[in-house]
Amino acid sequence: MSGTQTGLLAGLVLGLAAANGFGAFLVTLAVGIIGLVVGRVLDGEVDLGDLLGRGRDK
Repeated sequence: MSGTQTGLLAGLVLGLAAANGFGAFLVTLAVGIIGLVVGRVLDGEVDLGDLLGRGRDK
Protein backbone atom coordinates (compact mmCIF):
# COMPACT_ATOMS: atom_id res chain seq x y z
CA MET A 1 0.00 0.00 0.00
CA SER A 2 1.46 3.35 -1.02
CA GLY A 3 1.74 6.41 1.20
CA THR A 4 -1.07 8.08 -0.74
CA GLN A 5 -3.44 5.21 -0.05
CA THR A 6 -2.37 4.98 3.58
CA GLY A 7 -2.82 8.72 4.10
CA LEU A 8 -6.27 8.71 2.51
CA LEU A 9 -7.35 5.69 4.54
CA ALA A 10 -6.05 7.17 7.79
CA GLY A 11 -7.80 10.45 7.07
CA LEU A 12 -11.10 8.73 6.36
CA VAL A 13 -10.88 6.57 9.49
CA LEU A 14 -10.12 9.63 11.63
CA GLY A 15 -13.02 11.49 10.04
CA LEU A 16 -15.42 8.64 10.79
CA ALA A 17 -14.68 9.09 14.49
CA ALA A 18 -16.88 12.23 14.38
CA ALA A 19 -20.60 12.24 15.22
CA ASN A 20 -23.33 11.22 12.76
CA GLY A 21 -24.90 13.58 10.27
CA PHE A 22 -23.95 15.94 7.49
CA GLY A 23 -21.34 17.67 9.65
CA ALA A 24 -19.60 14.33 10.14
CA PHE A 25 -19.63 13.82 6.38
CA LEU A 26 -17.91 17.17 5.87
CA VAL A 27 -15.35 16.44 8.59
CA THR A 28 -14.65 13.02 7.06
CA LEU A 29 -14.24 14.55 3.63
CA ALA A 30 -11.89 17.28 4.88
CA VAL A 31 -9.73 14.91 6.93
CA GLY A 32 -9.65 12.43 4.03
CA ILE A 33 -8.38 15.14 1.67
CA ILE A 34 -5.74 16.17 4.21
CA GLY A 35 -4.65 12.52 4.51
CA LEU A 36 -4.49 12.23 0.73
CA VAL A 37 -2.26 15.30 0.42
CA VAL A 38 0.03 14.11 3.23
CA GLY A 39 0.30 10.70 1.56
CA ARG A 40 1.21 12.28 -1.77
CA VAL A 41 3.85 14.43 -0.10
CA LEU A 42 5.34 11.34 1.57
CA ASP A 43 5.37 9.53 -1.80
CA GLY A 44 7.15 12.48 -3.37
CA GLU A 45 4.36 13.17 -5.87
CA VAL A 46 3.66 16.66 -4.47
CA ASP A 47 6.24 19.28 -3.55
CA LEU A 48 5.19 21.52 -0.66
CA GLY A 49 7.31 24.36 -2.04
CA ASP A 50 5.18 24.40 -5.18
CA LEU A 51 1.96 24.37 -3.17
CA LEU A 52 3.09 27.21 -0.94
CA GLY A 53 4.35 29.31 -3.85
CA ARG A 54 8.04 28.89 -3.07
CA GLY A 55 9.66 27.35 -6.12
CA ARG A 56 13.17 25.95 -6.10
CA ASP A 57 14.46 28.58 -8.53
CA LYS A 58 13.88 31.54 -6.21
